[in-house]
Amino acid sequence: MGSPDASGPASRLTYPEVGATRRWPLPAGYRHLRVRTHVGYGRAAFKAVGRAVMDWRMHRAVGVAIRAADPVATPGRPVVVGLGAGPLRLRAPCEVVWTVAEDTRTGFAYGTLPGHPERGEESFVVCLEPDGSVVLTVTAFSRPDSWFSRAGGPLVPRFQRAYARRCGRVLRRWA
Repeated sequence: MGSPDASGPASRLTYPEVGATRRWPLPAGYRHLRVRTHVGYGRAAFKAVGRAVMDWRMHRAVGVAIRAADPVATPGRPVVVGLGAGPLRLRAPCEVVWTVAEDTRTGFAYGTLPGHPERGEESFVVCLEPDGSVVLTVTAFSRPDSWFSRAGGPLVPRFQRAYARRCGRVLRRWA
């Protein structure tokens, strides 16, 4: 069963639409992202890939640093995503806002906290489709919340889409 949409104090999150990546359409006033990638086939692949999403291995494998309060994504708990290297590393504080662990769906979403360059939410959900296909869906809504995010203009959504595709590619190694 999935956990409640909002965990922890919503006032810490930098956007009001907590949990909105669970449903479609996404909230107005944001850039929207939805990338579906086939990552494997069968129940064993679904379980392996689901674990890699939930225990942060997928994120680490795509080259981001993860500093999480828990070894697996847990609602209401903080995680800091680090992009880049050394003194140029960008820290993006988030909070896990929901998880799902069902027979055919596993995943979570995190939302932005103060200090994140964007404002919004991103989910990573693995599904076992009726035909046995295993699919990762990355869904996000966001808008700039810092000068450098605004300065990135059209490059930011391109980076987000490339990141989502790379998540799918790296999951194939666990399928």
